[in-house]
Amino acid sequence: MSAPDTLDALVPARAVFHPVVDLGTGAVVAVEAHAAPAGGSGPAGGPVRPDPASGDVRRAVEAARAAAELRTPLPLQIGLRADTLASGADLLDGLHRGLGETGRRPQEIILCVGGGFPPARRPALAAALSALRRAGYLVGLSGLGSAHTPLDLLVDGASYLLKLDPGLARTAAADPRRAALVASLVELAHRLETHVLAPGMATPDQVLHLREAGVRLVQGPALAPPDWRPGMPVSIPVTGGREPPARPGAGLGPRVSEFTLPAVTLPLTATAGEVLTVLNAETGATSVVLVDERQRPSLTVDRTRFLLRLSGAYGHALHARRPAARLADPPRPVPRTVPAIAALRAAGAEDERVYDDLVVVDEVGRCLGIVRVADLIRAMSR
Repeated sequence: MSAPDTLDALVPARAVFHPVVDLGTGAVVAVEAHAAPAGGSGPAGGPVRPDPASGDVRRAVEAARAAAELRTPLPLQIGLRADTLASGADLLDGLHRGLGETGRRPQEIILCVGGGFPPARRPALAAALSALRRAGYLVGLSGLGSAHTPLDLLVDGASYLLKLDPGLARTAAADPRRAALVASLVELAHRLETHVLAPGMATPDQVLHLREAGVRLVQGPALAPPDWRPGMPVSIPVTGGREPPARPGAGLGPRVSEFTLPAVTLPLTATAGEVLTVLNAETGATSVVLVDERQRPSLTVDRTRFLLRLSGAYGHALHARRPAARLADPPRPVPRTVPAIAALRAAGAEDERVYDDLVVVDEVGRCLGIVRVADLIRAMSR
């Protein structure tokens, strides 16, 4: 049976969810979904011989379906094995179709690839990563620091996210040599203008140590219980008011990509009521980006101004069923490669919208995420 036929025959599976927490703001900026493996039996009642690649695709699609049932607007993070991506275009087509059927657009999905990268499969894997990026997916690499990951793949893959090995991230707080390795990986990621995610954080001390090392995105039981679901609160360890030490830099300083957070997006045709539902569900969202059919930002909805308009006399009745575009503003796009200081100056050029989120775009103008001006101010003031 081909991969597409396999996907059509699937039934919903249970999934677990983990928040991706931004330590800079304390907000949940993405949700990782992981579907449990499904058992099965053959025609004679014996176990079915597993197809690892098809099973990997099945779990990815089921995780997305489970997240869709919860109706979370946050970007979705899903794991995939490198061997799966290198298994051919048929599986990728099935993955793309299955994810699309959940209602998710590609730029709302972060596909984290792990499991080691055998040299013999490097060409097929590189082609698959390129295909995913062209489709608009955000691509990450996981297991950094322990799994076999050629360093030049970090460049060729143009990764959006680098996910540390959980064991390495946890033990860095107690082992100076591992702490040095983590610090070097974080510095490398910053220089490559990509994000670092530290998973598996079990204690507040571990979270604080990674924050001081320059890691901004974290996951783990120290922040949320095992039964966490989108919309539930998270716990953020307190540093006593200390800011993380400034990262050494050169030239014009860090790029705006270092401060980019996943954007909450809706199609340009969304109604004000749909935007209100998203903002009520995700209290940490400061804006909603309205994108066209090519995932390019067309308008942005600022949370504060939007809610003020709807909370006024007859506001909900006047606007809820009408296009959200009526209450939106032109986006403020910045290329992912622009220096953060230049982006901050651009933000200050508009007195009335100086604190509105900036929209980070790629080389063809597609939305990659947003940058909060307050983050730039804090970073540039240190």
